[in-house]
Amino acid sequence: MSDQKLFLAIFLGTRDNPRMKAWSALPEAERHAREKEGIAAWHAWVEKHKASIADFGGPVGKTKSIGEKGVVDTSNALSGFTVVRAASHEEAAKLFEGHPHFSIFPGDSVEVMPVLPIPGA
Repeated sequence: MSDQKLFLAIFLGTRDNPRMKAWSALPEAERHAREKEGIAAWHAWVEKHKASIADFGGPVGKTKSIGEKGVVDTSNALSGFTVVRAASHEEAAKLFEGHPHFSIFPGDSVEVMPVLPIPGA
């Protein structure tokens, strides 16, 4: 795997996404059935790509922003992350085509970016 590089995949989703609004409006039983289907599909995706997964990652919670004015509560579209290994950026991106995050769940997208070396390290 020496030719493999690391890529960070971030899962994005917003509450004002029309698909999220439709998801939230589903009857509870139907939403739970879709959640069960989505979780099974996510586990199947992990099983299929387990050789490429460097860090399974997971969902992320509430956000704090730290800057010149200190620490403040904020929000963003980040909902989770995974780290994968692939020979190229294109190959890493292809791992997420049809991912349950947006094909079953109402997530917006998955963005994939290379993890670059630290300059001077």
